[in-house]
Amino acid sequence: MEILYGIHSVKEALNARQRVFFEIYFVKEKLSPPLKTIEFLAISLKIPVTKVKASFLKSLAKTSRHQGVAARVSLYPFSDISEIIDNPKKSGYNNFLLLLDNIQDPHNLGALARTALCAGVEGIIITKDRSAGPTPAACKASAGALEHLPLVRVTNMVKFVKELKKKEFWIIGMEGEAGKSVFSIDLSCNIAIIIGGEEKGIRPLVKKECDHLVSIPNLGQIDSLNASAAGAVVMYEALRQRRYS
Repeated sequence: MEILYGIHSVKEALNARQRVFFEIYFVKEKLSPPLKTIEFLAISLKIPVTKVKASFLKSLAKTSRHQGVAARVSLYPFSDISEIIDNPKKSGYNNFLLLLDNIQDPHNLGALARTALCAGVEGIIITKDRSAGPTPAACKASAGALEHLPLVRVTNMVKFVKELKKKEFWIIGMEGEAGKSVFSIDLSCNIAIIIGGEEKGIRPLVKKECDHLVSIPNLGQIDSLNASAAGAVVMYEALRQRRYS
């Protein structure tokens, strides 16, 4: 079990119906409209609801940023890649995956997941080692998006990328020093976009498997965008090409 906290995390987990809810805790004070919505949904689903002191909620969530609600739930349910790419597609568009190569900050994972869900990404792939996982902090940073978006965990990213290439995916790696702009390539085909770790970027062996290494034009005085901002740019460029061009 683990403790989810925050209005969006708990609400979207309830809506997604992927986790088992054992109990939901609210602050004893008068509930705000968003908290009342969660309480009503919990009661309708026959989930036990308990009113507690703010100090207890802070201790339970291990943070003061709980927004007045926390829930004792089952662990995050990882998906299998076959659930994403082997099932018949309903959208009518080509596959669109996001691969995170050693993203270690849970807030970056959450921010990327939030953008991915909004931009039409069908699933996120992370590595088992040296990567941020779907912790309660990441789920809160995603505003609940991680509850709706398939997340796949693989042991070997290089091997996984090779398998995607056999399935006719184009592998697009984000590289700050790449000479090719993200706005100059076709992102409407079956693609897997790779975002590298916060400090070192995409690892060399993974980078070697990329069909294209692309960068985001930068007219400023700093080196580059951070991982979540760069990911947002490329994901929305892919969305634009797929549905609005």
